[in-house]
Amino acid sequence: MRAGEELKALLERVEPEKALILCHHNADPDAVCSALALSELLQALRPGIEIICFAAQGVSKVSKRVLDYLGFQFSEEADPGWADVLFMVDTNNTEQLEDLKEPVEARATEVPLVVIDHHARHPSTERLAALYIVDERASSTCEIMVRLYEELGLKLSPRVARALFLGIAYDTRHLVFASAETFLAVAKLVQAGARPRELFPLLSLEMDFSERVARLKACARTRVYRFNDWLVALSHVSAFQASAARALLSMGAHLAIVAGEREGRLRVSMRATSDFAEKTGIHLGRDLARPLGELINGMGGGHALSAGANGEGEVEACLGHCLRLLEKLLKTKGKELK
Repeated sequence: MRAGEELKALLERVEPEKALILCHHNADPDAVCSALALSELLQALRPGIEIICFAAQGVSKVSKRVLDYLGFQFSEEADPGWADVLFMVDTNNTEQLEDLKEPVEARATEVPLVVIDHHARHPSTERLAALYIVDERASSTCEIMVRLYEELGLKLSPRVARALFLGIAYDTRHLVFASAETFLAVAKLVQAGARPRELFPLLSLEMDFSERVARLKACARTRVYRFNDWLVALSHVSAFQASAARALLSMGAHLAIVAGEREGRLRVSMRATSDFAEKTGIHLGRDLARPLGELINGMGGGHALSAGANGEGEVEACLGHCLRLLEKLLKTKGKELK
């Protein structure tokens, strides 16, 4: 049975009246646009169903711009106990739900949890889910949503087509990392009403002052290690870890890992070049972020080139864990460059 048919069968069996769609903290356009598309899909399959979309700590700045354009709102609060069915989209572990982690895990023992995602599979999430729709080969969760619409024979509305195009464009860096399957999905979205020339500019935002400061601080604090021909940059900053990691990659690192602690919570972002991933065979989400998440009493996951972990502990200890994991994966000791 295809994923769309499985989802339809689950909804027919449960007959939910209330659905809660959850995204990871600081939700990006792939997450929020997948949630919008899923919302319309559920309304098509279950007319009259009440739906709340929620992201821990809200949505990112670019996502807010996208949602304003699409005329769609996320709720400022959510109660898992309210829902008859739970969804996690573009979110591969409950740690990314922040304060809702424990309430969602508890509620998932009483009502179905459906996970729709394109990150590396996470065993604990898979065990928790009643339906686990995950494809690591997909460019984005929005690409999976295109497939679900097609499998269910549902027509893509112009708004859903625009939303899914934006999510795919964001996660593929304006289609730079798009596969043949991705371009086929994009073609269907354009036919359904997405207009690339109109949509691409929505994804470009000028970097604000605080993000610039975070990037510069991360660069100033960077330690560089050489693993044979690979340069690995480690740093720490209290916010914008992902942006700082991208900055370090643009400066020449093959792999950048940036950690940060705020209000007792530890966050780590990782970025790698395609050359590093292809030649070492290291998948950041599976091989580095997931085991790191366990070491810091949290969870981790992500893509081959982009991943992250959340947990607790000291920043320096966390970066030390990263070094030891890399030494094991690369089968050599890293030499710090002074």
